Amino acid sequence: MTIETEIRAALSTLDPQHLDVINESALHSGHMGDDGSGESHWRVVIKADRLGNMSRIARHRAIHAALGKDIIGRIHALAIDIQ
Repeated sequence: MTIETEIRAALSTLDPQHLDVINESALHSGHMGDDGSGESHWRVVIKADRLGNMSRIARHRAIHAALGKDIIGRIHALAIDIQ
């Protein structure tokens, strides 16, 4: 299973109306944090009603909690765009 698949499955618990999981690892090739796996840098674009009434920090915390320590521990960078 790819990290993208794991991210999608984990974030599905937030019942998103829109979810894009974008692998940006190639943009960071050779930079610090690039582990050569091709799955080190990610961008999530999400719209979910559950996140609507939360502060920005609370929304980011909710996304990190949904992903869990296992996924977060295996990636170097996660950009989060909440719509």
